[in-house]
Order: sequence, then structure tokens, then C-alpha cells
Amino acid sequence: MAKGLSKSRYTLFCKCEKAFWLNVFDPLKATPIDDAQKARFEEGTQVGKLAQDYFPGGLDVTTKVGDALDLAAMVAKTQAAMRAGVSPIYEAAFSINGNYCAVDILRKTEGGWAIYEVKSTSYPEFNGRPSELEKYVPDVAYQKWVLEHCGVTVTDVHLVCLNSNYMRQGALDIQKLFVVVDFDQFIAEEYAQVPDRVAKAQAVLKLTSEPPKDLGRHCSKPYECAFWKYCKQQKGLPEPSVFDVYGGSMKSGKDDRFFIDKKLEHYQAGRWSFDDLKDQPLGHVQKLHIEGKEYVDKAGIRAFLDTLSYPMYFLDFETMMYAIPQYDGTKPYQQVTFQYSLHVKPSASAPYEHYEFLAESDGRNPLPDVAQALCKAIPMDVCVLAYNKSFECSRIKEMADIIPELSTHLLNIRDNIKDLLDPFQAGYCYKPAMGGSFSIKSVLPALFPGDPQLDYHNLPGSVHNGTEAMNIFPTIKDMKTQSEKDAARQSLLEYCWLDTWAMVKVWEELEELS
Repeated sequence: MAKGLSKSRYTLFCKCEKAFWLNVFDPLKATPIDDAQKARFEEGTQVGKLAQDYFPGGLDVTTKVGDALDLAAMVAKTQAAMRAGVSPIYEAAFSINGNYCAVDILRKTEGGWAIYEVKSTSYPEFNGRPSELEKYVPDVAYQKWVLEHCGVTVTDVHLVCLNSNYMRQGALDIQKLFVVVDFDQFIAEEYAQVPDRVAKAQAVLKLTSEPPKDLGRHCSKPYECAFWKYCKQQKGLPEPSVFDVYGGSMKSGKDDRFFIDKKLEHYQAGRWSFDDLKDQPLGHVQKLHIEGKEYVDKAGIRAFLDTLSYPMYFLDFETMMYAIPQYDGTKPYQQVTFQYSLHVKPSASAPYEHYEFLAESDGRNPLPDVAQALCKAIPMDVCVLAYNKSFECSRIKEMADIIPELSTHLLNIRDNIKDLLDPFQAGYCYKPAMGGSFSIKSVLPALFPGDPQLDYHNLPGSVHNGTEAMNIFPTIKDMKTQSEKDAARQSLLEYCWLDTWAMVKVWEELEELS
């Protein structure tokens, strides 16, 4: 299959023929996947295996030689199973004229066979936003086309997703965990284009050099291309470029403040550098970013600070997230809070106090313990500060939903949270070192350059960022020695402590600036 066409390659061709060629012939030009992406891929594999239990009693034809799939053997096993009337067949494999696909779940129907493609997304929502199923259309349409060209009658096609409305209670209920979406209407238009696209893709595979392709919307939709950095460098874009201007991340494809389409408009007009944009109509924050000048609006900062009152509670959560809910009362992809840090300033003259809570990593749902500790630590009707408060507010609402006896207190805490991000996002305080980012990991070193006590890289343990915290907590229960467990817990405590101490220092700096 070195130069053949698989469903993943077909999907990539539909997105960008240049990325498709590079993926086959020059994959080292891609940006390496990070640990978070690896974790998502592994989670997707787990979801796929679990979905087989939704259609139990089937045959898995997966065959490997070492770590590589033996495609010929899988095709032969699939044909034998279909002749024998076996149903369902997992990873059913088909190949014709260099076009290959493996169907996650293939089921016998009255008039032929049905395709079930498993995706680890959740439906009808994914992380609180409407699911975008359209991105799976090329994948499924291609599978149907390959099967029908192999002489298989495909009666219907389906997408199998995690059910975002499923809340676990007790043992995992596989029949409720998944939801099956009829995908026939989704793929109708794409299916008609498959023959032409397959022919064009096969032609691209015969090229001896990468096909030309300019930067465009396809670079970020429906996900950022792995060759994005390579193509920018190849194009000769400066660093930073128009695509780095604050607002509207090319990585997420999110339209926000300075729209992606507007960035593309500037790019296509030849306005590539920050200097090229200086005479363009931009928002206040965008102008600060491209001009690279320090800016302080004392009145704006003061107006924000005047909304705060003593005692002040600086709050930060650490969470973990599973595609498959692990605890009672949780749903797919729910952020589960297992830790908080809390710095408290009782009055203008009083010293800071610090409180913290880290749940036991023993396999139990940590939310009830976190919620109870939080309500003990934070009284009602006090000023609470968070950085990017929507995250903390959402986590508190989730706790209130599953712990009704604490809901009044929890929701009161949520309703009194102020956001330390606001004065930066409003452009009241800007330093060039922020680089157009207002995350606390960018703001902190910009406000306190070279301060080793505020450098996350200097934390002595194994936790230096939220991803590491998320990954290490659930593994503590499986660590072999108590010293390993103690060290991991200490690392979590030190990391979360720094998150709220960083907020304290940011607040103090805002007071000084105003």
C-alpha cells in the first residue's frame, strides 16, 4: 500500500492534493505529532474497539506482520467471512485497482451489507458545541465506492459516535454509550464525485514532485494541516506573518475577532508581514500586536480592578478528560476536576493564605470530594478570580449538576467569579513579549521577564503544564511504590500552586500599573 489509495489518503486528497502527495512521498516535512495528539489517537482506537461490543459476536479480520497490517490477508479473510455469512465483520478489508479500505464494522442486511464507520467524536454535541459530522463525509463515501466496485451491495451507511447525552451510572452501558447516525444523505453529493477524485488522486501519485497549492482555508479546515509550517516556510512568509496576528487561530480554524478569511484576504493581496498591515483598518488589540509597542491604559485597568473586593480568592482547577466516561455522573469528553489551588487575600494589609485540594487517585469520581472541599474553602458571596473564567465556571456548573445538595453554594461561587484575562483581552495592558497571546503562560513571563520563581520550566517535579497534570493524575493509582505516588502528587500540588500564585502576581502588577 506504499503508493496506493486508502480512505485516510483519499480524505487528505479531498482536503489538499499537495498535502496528500507530501504524506505519501515526503512525510518527514510534516510537523511531528505531540503527546496530546498521540493520546487522542490512542483514545480513538479504544473507542473503535469498544464500539464492536455494540454489535457483538462478530469476527475481527485484523492481521499483522510485526507492527504492519497484512492487507492481503485481511482482504482474503473478509471475502471468506462474507461467503460464510459471518456478520458482523470488524475491520472488513477491500481492495480494487490500488484502492483500499477497511470498514470498521460491516453488517449483513436483507439486501446486502451495511457500513458502520466509528468515530470518537460525540453527537449531537462535542465538547459543548454542535458536532461537525460533515468532515467525515469523504471517508465514508470512499468506503462505499470501494465496496461497490468490489461487487458488494451497500444497502446503507452509518456513523457510530459517542452519545453526548449519555451519563454513566454504574457499569458502562454500551448500548447507551453509542449513537448511530444515518449517513446516507450526508454522503450523497460526495459519493457522486468519488470516481473523478479517485482518478485525480491516482494521477497525483504518479507525479515526481509535489503539486503546487497556495495557502488557503483548506490549511485549517476541518483541522490544521500537518504540513502547515512547511508550506509557510516554502512560500517565504516572514516570522511572524499575517497568519500570526491576534485573533482567529489557523490551528483551530476558529473565526474570532480577526477572522481567518480576513487574514487570507490580506495574504492574497500580498500583505504578509506586520509592517504590511500597519496602514490597514485593524482592531485595537491587533494594532498593539503588529506594532509591538508597550501599552498601558491606566483608567481601563483601574475600572476593572474596582470591580474586585476583599477578601479575594484566586482559583485554579486541574482536570482530566476521557472520551469514554470513567465515573458515575459524567459524560463523554467531560472535563473532570480532580484538584484546585486557592490563594486568598483577606484584606489589603493581610498576608496571603493558601489552600489546596488534590483528590485521591483511587479510581473513584473525584468531583464530590473536590466540590465539598471547595465549598468549605470559599464562602458564599465573595470575590473569586480565575484566569479565563469560562473554564472554571463550566467545571463548577458540572459539579452542581451532579451534587444537588451543594448546587446553591457552588453556583454562588460561579456567579461571583471575575476574570483576570479581561484587562488583557480588552487591550488595557500589552507588552510585545506577549506575542499576541493572552494566556497566562504568555502574560506571566512578559510581565516578569527572567523571574525564575515564575517560570514553569523550573518546577522540580514531573508536571510543568496542564497536559502533564491531566495525564499523570489517573496513573498514580497504578504506580508501584509509595514514593512514586508521593512524588507525583507533590508535583501536581506545586504546579497548581504556581497557577494561582501567578494570578496573584498578575493582579499585583495590574495594581502597580494603574
